[in-house]
Amino acid sequence: MYMIVGLGNPGRQYEKTKHNAGYRACDIAAKEMGVRFMKRRFDAVLAETSVGGEKVILMKPETYMNNSGQAIRQAMSYYKIPSEKIIVLYDDVDLQPGKLRIREKGSSGTHNGMRSILREIKTENFPRVRIGIGKQPPKMDLADYVMAKFDSETEKSFAEACKNAGLAALEIVKNGVASAQAKYNGNAI
Repeated sequence: MYMIVGLGNPGRQYEKTKHNAGYRACDIAAKEMGVRFMKRRFDAVLAETSVGGEKVILMKPETYMNNSGQAIRQAMSYYKIPSEKIIVLYDDVDLQPGKLRIREKGSSGTHNGMRSILREIKTENFPRVRIGIGKQPPKMDLADYVMAKFDSETEKSFAEACKNAGLAALEIVKNGVASAQAKYNGNAI
């Protein structure tokens, strides 16, 4: 069993913000699998399906970004999913907009949602798909930057990157991290 987790903040006001890249990518993965988020549990919305005989849970925590780890820990415990089968999709200011970086494990970097996950599940050993949003302009607060939307031109490439991130998560489920890295790492639109 796998769990694909898209990080973001609940609410319409956050829908197309940079910080909701993980939610968007998770929505795309759900659409590709023909499922909808119908279940509420663990302070999250969930969808369930199977891919190639492997059960897959899609999750969007509704705890707000900085407490995402709580929902993930609860679901991991309930479903007995090992960390290696948790795939986390999230925004990254250290990557240019439209660029993806897939890793088998690693630190949280500057991302508070990832810090919450590492604190709650007590391991860095889980795959992640980072979606580039670029650095904030000088003198702009990071929180203001990640909660803003892209301009219309950049939004198109960002939406495509979110799509590729969702597809990369499915590739990890089907063929493993190395295959997803070969297909999607460094993808810039």
